[in-house]
Amino acid sequence: MNRKATGDYAEQLACGYLERHGLQLLTRNYRCRRGEIDIVMRDGDSLVFVEVRYRKQVHFGHAAETVSRIKQSRIIHCARYYMNIHHSWNEPVRFDVV
Repeated sequence: MNRKATGDYAEQLACGYLERHGLQLLTRNYRCRRGEIDIVMRDGDSLVFVEVRYRKQVHFGHAAETVSRIKQSRIIHCARYYMNIHHSWNEPVRFDVV
């Protein structure tokens, strides 16, 4: 499986897992000028921005540890853009790494 297919499969698994735990899918692969958010979901009254990371092995750290400050900055920028476009500034927000 190539890298894109592996990433798509990991996102599909993560999305299914989160939906089984009561979250509602709003969109996948949301793009803006400075980045992308893998999955945007709703958990009750909260918006949840999900970064999906896949690691074959954890010898060099867990997947969540691979989200650099630069990647965090891009996710935050994209989340702000999403919230502006969808008029959701008054909603609680959460950032998850799966």
